[in-house]
Amino acid sequence: MDRESGHRIATTKIERLTQGRTPTVLDLFSGCGGISLGLKAAGFEILGAVELDALAARSHGANFHGSSPVHSKTRDICASDPTDLVHDLGLGAKETAFDVIVGGPPCQAFARVGRAKLREVAEHPEAFRQDPRSSLYLRYIAYIRELRPLAILMENVPDVMNYGGHNIPEEVCEVLAELGYECRYTLLNAVYYGVPEMRERVFLLGYARELRQEIEFPHPTHWISLPRGYQGSRDVAMQGIGLFSPYFIHAPNPNGKQLLPAVTAKQAIGDLPPITLHLEGRLKRGARRFNEPIQYLNGKEVSDYARLMRTWPGYNGSNELFDHVIRYLPRDYPIFRRMHPGDQYPEAHWHARQIFRERLTKLQKDGVEVPEDSDEFRNLYSSIVPPYDPGKFPNKWRKMEGDSPARTLMAHIGKDTYSHIHYDSAQARTISVREAARLQSFPDGFKFEGTMNPAFRQIGNAVPPLLAKAIAERMFAALRGAYGSQNSD
Repeated sequence: MDRESGHRIATTKIERLTQGRTPTVLDLFSGCGGISLGLKAAGFEILGAVELDALAARSHGANFHGSSPVHSKTRDICASDPTDLVHDLGLGAKETAFDVIVGGPPCQAFARVGRAKLREVAEHPEAFRQDPRSSLYLRYIAYIRELRPLAILMENVPDVMNYGGHNIPEEVCEVLAELGYECRYTLLNAVYYGVPEMRERVFLLGYARELRQEIEFPHPTHWISLPRGYQGSRDVAMQGIGLFSPYFIHAPNPNGKQLLPAVTAKQAIGDLPPITLHLEGRLKRGARRFNEPIQYLNGKEVSDYARLMRTWPGYNGSNELFDHVIRYLPRDYPIFRRMHPGDQYPEAHWHARQIFRERLTKLQKDGVEVPEDSDEFRNLYSSIVPPYDPGKFPNKWRKMEGDSPARTLMAHIGKDTYSHIHYDSAQARTISVREAARLQSFPDGFKFEGTMNPAFRQIGNAVPPLLAKAIAERMFAALRGAYGSQNSD
């Protein structure tokens, strides 16, 4: 598509927005819909999504389109075409279907491609089909080239700024600039925007030049002094920028004296019903489903944040929770109980060895000898002490602090939840699916398809909706601002 055609499409879209049309969104690599939820809350209309994971696609369809089959099905971005997608969704002409494209394409394949390949795809959108090195980033850009959105939002981990010798956001900005977009990228931490989680991510924001709008990222609303490790990760990522970048901008600086304190883990999940059935022998091994409702507790203190999670417009939790479920980890409940807030795996391993020695001493007092070289000794040890080397896996476990925000929830939480052990020792457990959702700022009425493990994975992969909402409000204001620019000509 040439520059003139692109300009005509952008002008048409701006005129339609001027006439009162709600800005429309396509979410690529949508997951369950963290970005979509933030944009919807800011006033955008979510018209479509592309997601390869079947359960995540069903979650997105359930939450934004009433489980419509066409919106809930799996879509492979490498096998789907923008024209076919628009037709499948029944949206008419592809050039005017979407005003905004958002998403977070994986970065792994990108470093083997780089600037030259990006430019080739920008000029020839079918080039990815002939090149086995093609990455998902190339498909993202091909969709932008074909659908010509007025605004673009991309998200990824900080490592993409210094990945295999590439600064991916910088290179993407170069190509988008050639397609007619003004682009900037920065690092934002979700905790500064009311999310009870210290989660650092890169965000790239682009506007069609026809909008004539400056790119601004949202100002922080909350404050906390981040732990040392977060600054270290940021410093490593910043090494990919070099001495000068025309596209990177520093995020608005949080001023702790003027902002609200960060939302703590206790404020986020402390109102949810305690879970103790595992300590009573009533929790069994196996997949956890979400079809058994749990009642909210009357009389529990409800923070402003928890109240928002209960009453989010369109996603209120009514009086019941359907996914307040936990993992079956019987070996570790005594360890969880003894850990102190902030303890990690070395401390957990020490506590486990203490429990083992106490058990051994009790057996000896009862007249039971357990020789060190016996199978009984080894079996007892393995039934109490986790097998991982504390020197090699220091961060594998961590007990949350109730008076601080949570550390970053990762996609790996879909395999185990040891990174987020509940701060309440009386419950002696890892967090539930609903608690993970709360920490990511998903409201209680948001549905996650599948059983417990895939639900955890969907949450860990998501962009926190409250952070997405803060960015989306800036985007919405920019689109509204374009109305005045057009009318003043």
